[in-house]
Parts: sequence; C-alpha cells; structure tokens
Amino acid sequence: MSAYTTAFQVLTSGRALRPDEAAALLAQLRKETGDELAAAVERELSGQFRRTETDTDAEFRRKRRAYGAAMRTVNRFREFASTRTTLTHQRTRSTS
Repeated sequence: MSAYTTAFQVLTSGRALRPDEAAALLAQLRKETGDELAAAVERELSGQFRRTETDTDAEFRRKRRAYGAAMRTVNRFREFASTRTTLTHQRTRSTS
C-alpha cells in the first residue's frame, strides 16, 4: 500500500497517530514523492539529451556530460528524499 493511501485512510478514519507513526508515515511520503519527482525529471532529461542527426561528436560529448551532471543531481535528490532523517517531536518549554 502506498504512503498516500495510508495517509488518506488515517486522516479519514479519525484515529490519531502516535508521534512515531506520524514521523514514519511522513518519511515514507517524502521518499515516494522524491522518487516520483526524480523519475519524472529523469524521463524528461532522457529525451532532451538524445543525439540528433545534426550533432557533431563534440556536441554529443557535451550533451552526454550535461546529461551526466543532471543525472547526478537527480540521484542526489532521490538520495536526499529517501535518507533524510525525520525530526522527532520536541517539547517547547516556556521560559517565562
């Protein structure tokens, strides 16, 4: 079951989540969102950097380098979305 479905069911059931359950669900949502976004960008980049009939070898090498740099960024984003730690609930104390 996807995190979106789980979140919808929890929100519509009226049952409150414990802080650790909420943190885990948010982390799963963030990972799924990051994966979906990275996959969409990857599909877009794939078409953008294809070799055309008018490309010289040098132009194609430049395209390949640009594609590699863009894919490294996409993979970093995917990694960030999946491994970022979730902050636990912190109590705020009044100093007054």
